[in-house]
Amino acid sequence: MTQALSSLYIGPLEGLAPPEVSATPGPDARPARELLDPAYLDALFARFGAQYGHGDRRAVASLWSKWHFSALAAHGLIANLLLERDLPLGLDELHLRQSPEGQTSGLVLRHAGKPLAELEPTARFATLLDGHLTPLVEALAAATGASPKVFWSNAGNYFEYFASVIHTHPMASADQGEPARALMESRSLPDGRRNPLYRPVRYVTPAAPDQPARVRRLCCIRYLIDELGYCANCPLGCRPAGKAAKAAKAVG
Repeated sequence: MTQALSSLYIGPLEGLAPPEVSATPGPDARPARELLDPAYLDALFARFGAQYGHGDRRAVASLWSKWHFSALAAHGLIANLLLERDLPLGLDELHLRQSPEGQTSGLVLRHAGKPLAELEPTARFATLLDGHLTPLVEALAAATGASPKVFWSNAGNYFEYFASVIHTHPMASADQGEPARALMESRSLPDGRRNPLYRPVRYVTPAAPDQPARVRRLCCIRYLIDELGYCANCPLGCRPAGKAAKAAKAVG
């Protein structure tokens, strides 16, 4: 299955390196469960934040999470949707490669995944949601004071993006991303919890209706670092005129 997993990295994913698969990750691969340690997060954000002049800690953590969630969504969704395999992405199993700045640069898997036990939209993504995203978002919010919604919005942004482009993969059918889209269209999870990945992105028709604008549901608060400003997908309401009000909402 390792070879099958590597074969997925073509078409829209050809620029990504496949995750490493090793039952015994080396000492340079960090256990992902360290991300739940407040002391480790303090050191991580100090290291990652140095490139931004040690700016607002909430924005630094949000930027870090965008790199991390991008890698998580790309590898997790492609295996889940194309191979119907559940990768070992839980924080207790996964190891991470990091850049010198602390950015997540790669995933190290203990094995190449297992066949999905269930194909229902929520159940098939349970490892990603409950084994990784939920505990990590709680840890990031506790360590920084930013709203959990900021981090969920970052995760949802990449979840939606990869679900929306997977149909362009040579191995995909036109409706390959449907299970992920079905999850994002549900306001609540089967157990009654609010679905934190509910409609993370909306498409707004601009002056040129043939090219709808992709807009995040919630601001990522990167503008709290002065030299960065707003991202290209910032919600339409999150602009300088309403900056103070939106900031309070985002981080409160």
